[in-house]
Amino acid sequence: MSSQYFAEQPTAPHRPGTVHVVLPDLHLELATDSGVFSPERLDPGTRLLLETAPPPPSGGDLLDLGCGYGPLALALAARAPAARVWAVDVNRRALDLCAANAAAAGLASVRCLEPADASLPATFQLIWSNPPIRIGKQALHALLSSWLDRLAPGAAAFLVVQRNLGSDSLQRWLTEGGWDARRHAARAGYRVLQVQR
Repeated sequence: MSSQYFAEQPTAPHRPGTVHVVLPDLHLELATDSGVFSPERLDPGTRLLLETAPPPPSGGDLLDLGCGYGPLALALAARAPAARVWAVDVNRRALDLCAANAAAAGLASVRCLEPADASLPATFQLIWSNPPIRIGKQALHALLSSWLDRLAPGAAAFLVVQRNLGSDSLQRWLTEGGWDARRHAARAGYRVLQVQR
């Protein structure tokens, strides 16, 4: 399990690399490594979220849940320079990369932290996530429940999930749990779900 991207301390040998995130409004050069999620290219689901999510709130506390090496967190910070961006992951290697990438991009508003860090705010004005589906359904539901409950009134989460990894069943589970979960975008087997109360 320690070779998985959701391990706290990945044991995979280091294999540094670079991923370029090129969007109409943004070009980021991100350092990556083995033992983190999608180290060799920008994951197509992450790209779909970046290309289709509405602009983030201009201020407040914004969360990238399961930040990996930081593409979502850095895009949030670049698009909402007055906001505070909280990048959360259990993977220490990913958090170190995220922090280094934010510093290299001059995005000082990004804070890369473990999920239990006491400095995390009680509520968020927005959550973006490419959630760690492979941790298993029960663990995923517990993870999403705890963080979605921290959405501020009227705030939304945007979650990207592959259809063949359970996006439709996740949408049903969210709806049954009292959330308004609707499909915001779809492409090439990926779904972006917009979730709010």
